[in-house]
Amino acid sequence: MRTPPGPGGRRLLALLLVHSALTQVVTFVLRPTSAYRAIELDVPAAWLGALTASFAVVPLLLAVPSGQATDRFGERRVLLAGAVLLLASAVVFTADVGGAAGLVLGSVVLGTGHLLSVVGQQAAVANSAGPGRFDTAFGHYTFAASLGQAVGPALITVAGGEGALPDTRPVFAVATGVAVLLLACTAVLRVPARARPAGAAEVGGMGTLLRLPGLLRALTVSCVVLAAVDITLVYLPALGADRGLAAGTVGLLLTLRAVASMTSRFFLGRLVRRAGRRRLMLVSVALSAVAMGAVAVPMPVAGTAVLVVLLGLGLGVGQPLTMSWLAEMAPTGLRGRAMSLRLTGNRLGQVLIPSAVGLLAAGVGSAGVLWATAGALALAGAAARRLHEGGG
Repeated sequence: MRTPPGPGGRRLLALLLVHSALTQVVTFVLRPTSAYRAIELDVPAAWLGALTASFAVVPLLLAVPSGQATDRFGERRVLLAGAVLLLASAVVFTADVGGAAGLVLGSVVLGTGHLLSVVGQQAAVANSAGPGRFDTAFGHYTFAASLGQAVGPALITVAGGEGALPDTRPVFAVATGVAVLLLACTAVLRVPARARPAGAAEVGGMGTLLRLPGLLRALTVSCVVLAAVDITLVYLPALGADRGLAAGTVGLLLTLRAVASMTSRFFLGRLVRRAGRRRLMLVSVALSAVAMGAVAVPMPVAGTAVLVVLLGLGLGVGQPLTMSWLAEMAPTGLRGRAMSLRLTGNRLGQVLIPSAVGLLAAGVGSAGVLWATAGALALAGAAARRLHEGGG
């Protein structure tokens, strides 16, 4: 481990948490606001689809190369490139040139900057956390990311007003200001130089990672849990509409899920020390599966709220646990590629799993989608059973 678990390492980790939160704030302001701008411009539906896909496709194409760049050139350079691109995307959106094509261009730049920032952050956390602190470090890292994802949409209301369509110009200006803060934060990051492991060039990089025992199982758990989070964001509102719940009630349920996930992430290190990483993974995935299935059963709102909290507690654990598993198992010089491989699997899961679940459960409505997702989580739990304790 290149950074000792002393005050310097803790300061670096704290700065990385701020960097993570700011990255998510910029992203979660710009993405929805660009959609509002597209609506203002009356762009065709096909362009709206392109706007959404342009952000998601970039990580699929560039995730692995970004991991290779992180391992080769160091996290700080990749983080600087990511921050510059995030600022550039905010400038593109603010300039309001090119109509729909300009929005798609800004989304591509945003997706690339977000990708580089996230891969650089995760590799830096993995290489900077002291021995035995992976779970705590990644728990706090994902907590900071979740906090940024919550603050971003709130800034849209603050800067753009509470109308059905916010005033996008001041929102883009706020995002640009936050992006400047992110660039300044990146400039003061001092990630210690990493000694290249002997023979790292001959290891073969991805080949070494793909031979790690349990890698595919860990990636499966990660992508299924992330897809389950996405599905709750879409199908809990649909389920609420089916049952006549007010939009405010559904919003409260989604907030409870998010807060519960942040709570389990914040205390992840303590939970792992008490239960062990493998057992905690099994319990969290099983809890998520049971709660997801039970949410689909008609019941009073109070009962649904309790289940949503349990669902959030379970879903909050999967992502940081798989990060810490990869950080522990991957060789020091390959951690950037390990995190990028995980990100690639997550993006594939976000595309394929919701589509497959929707097709399987098309005849039984929103409740059927949640039941099918619960089944997918149960399968992920079965995969997690064979992860050994040392690696998750």
